Amino acid sequence: MSTRAASSLLVCAVLAAAGPVAAPAQQPASPVPQTQLVARLQAYVDSLAGADAFSGVVLLAHGADPVYLHAWGMADREAGRANNLDTRFNLGSINKVFTATVTRQLAAEGRLSLDDTVGRLLPDYLNRDVAAGVTIRQLLEHRSGVGGNIFAAPAGGTRHDVRSIRDYLRLIADTPLEFVPGTREQYSNAGYIVLGAVIERLTGKSYYDVVRERIFQPAGMPSTDSYAVDSLPANTAVGYTRFQPGMNTPGAPAAGVWRPNPDLLPGRGSSAGGGYSTAGDLLRFIVASHDGRVRAAPRGIGVAGGAPGLNAAVEEDLPDGYHLVVLANLDPPAAGRVARAVRGWLGAEN
Repeated sequence: MSTRAASSLLVCAVLAAAGPVAAPAQQPASPVPQTQLVARLQAYVDSLAGADAFSGVVLLAHGADPVYLHAWGMADREAGRANNLDTRFNLGSINKVFTATVTRQLAAEGRLSLDDTVGRLLPDYLNRDVAAGVTIRQLLEHRSGVGGNIFAAPAGGTRHDVRSIRDYLRLIADTPLEFVPGTREQYSNAGYIVLGAVIERLTGKSYYDVVRERIFQPAGMPSTDSYAVDSLPANTAVGYTRFQPGMNTPGAPAAGVWRPNPDLLPGRGSSAGGGYSTAGDLLRFIVASHDGRVRAAPRGIGVAGGAPGLNAAVEEDLPDGYHLVVLANLDPPAAGRVARAVRGWLGAEN
């Protein structure tokens, strides 16, 4: 997985509007005094929250030590339940980092080669063009051409019936390749579903058990997992969206009032995204990848996930040794604009 690259859970439906609060003017490049950085961050997110443009949690750490951690907004507007520092949020595509980490762990153990074809590892894969022509490396790098809509409803069912990697595979396995593998880069949620299937085949366990055993437990991430949409644990944020299917176009501002997003979600997250975590757990993952408790994790990650009603961003190894986690239960770019502002203050914005 490439670093410093934003990704989205629902690429074609992400609402990338700038929103009602403009980003602050760029400041001189780092170093920025920590007290000034924290004050600037507090004031900026307060302004967003005051305009109903941010609801969530922001964590800024220097190395392993949080220097700023704050929550805003409501986790459940109907119940009057506020977000707090331990609230779980939907991560969108940030789960792909965990999938890539496990895949590279299996490669380091000699259980696969990144240049293996899908067919070598999944000999019964239905799409023979994918099986013969797509490699694990191409799946990881979004250069596979594997397509398919992982957010579709299965025949005769609803999105909530999609609850396993096998269920997701049924949605994509017959989809033709979108281009010759390796010839270009194109974001592929479906490709990461295939990686999830490879992980299950090689380990003999469910994808969910594997990431729990290989990443969440060694890193000390007790509040991170993929939960069923109809049985979310306590202190989990409900997503709220203004996105109206058929009324908005990608990249256009969303209209309307905030409404809960559960009907828009699959029944459970997957190897492509949709799991839940807290800001503290994501910092624990970064620290564990640095100290070796989680092997083969990508370093210097700069990733985001987003879909109607959810947005998350993680920025690792920013200038001056900072890490940033921003989790929001509103439409993009609720979290992304905060991450972009902090990168700019630290002189890391491209």
